[in-house]
Amino acid sequence: MKIKDILDNNRTISCEFFPPRAEEGIPDVFSAVERLKAYRPDFVSVTYGAGGSTRAFTERITSEMKQQSDLEVMAHLTCVGQTKEEIHSVLERLDQTGVENIIALRGDPPRGESDFVPVKGGFQHATELIEHIHNNFQMGVAAACYPEGHTESPNLNSDLDYVKQKVDKGADFLITQLFFDNSDFFGFLDRAKKAGIDVPIIPGLLPILSTPQIRRFASMCGASIPPDLDRQLDKCADDDRSARAIGIEHATKQVEELWANGVPGIHFYVLNRSYSVSKILDNLNLPGHNGRD
Repeated sequence: MKIKDILDNNRTISCEFFPPRAEEGIPDVFSAVERLKAYRPDFVSVTYGAGGSTRAFTERITSEMKQQSDLEVMAHLTCVGQTKEEIHSVLERLDQTGVENIIALRGDPPRGESDFVPVKGGFQHATELIEHIHNNFQMGVAAACYPEGHTESPNLNSDLDYVKQKVDKGADFLITQLFFDNSDFFGFLDRAKKAGIDVPIIPGLLPILSTPQIRRFASMCGASIPPDLDRQLDKCADDDRSARAIGIEHATKQVEELWANGVPGIHFYVLNRSYSVSKILDNLNLPGHNGRD
């Protein structure tokens, strides 16, 4: 089922997992998925790995999950390190295994490189990949957006122009980069509406696991940490359990406010760690998404 059709009828909960670096880690991914199945996510997604380094595992996990479970699965696909023909072949294989949803991304440069340079014969932008999928396959297509702007965008207006192009080329809905201040998300919604972007925009949240971890992630993706939250994290810089508890409390409050303001869904960046997301969902007791139902 296409996720855009699920969004027409439900406010969704979704979870994002990432593939392991080595094959022996694949069962751990399925274990994390299994632990969160009790909360009945409306769909799950599997990332492509930094620089496309684990794309074979992404394809394998996505296909197996689609064939062996009742979960709706969205595959990540990036422009990194592949020609248009190679990407087309990936899409054909996913299509043959029943995968109906793709989130199309440009992807980050390979490790050690600061600028994205497509391979010869490859796609340069996510818009090109979205258009290719839209023109050649009957798949649902999602795209990314950035409440605080993409790290490579010179300003918020130019960033929004690019998001609008993704929608114009065929993106059915958008999922945001992580953020910690809901006002950044609501501000983005206002700008998107004025720009004529009328597809569902799902906020993406990353529960904090440790102070060093979240500061590293925030720095990489251009997300700001609110001063009050940052001061709390300072106090548990060497105490991951306390930082995780702060993260659960903060994310719970974020979801409560977002849910109250009518967002179409919530997308959790799970990092293959199910504990925090399960606690957040327990706290919220959302209809149809409680593991104790």
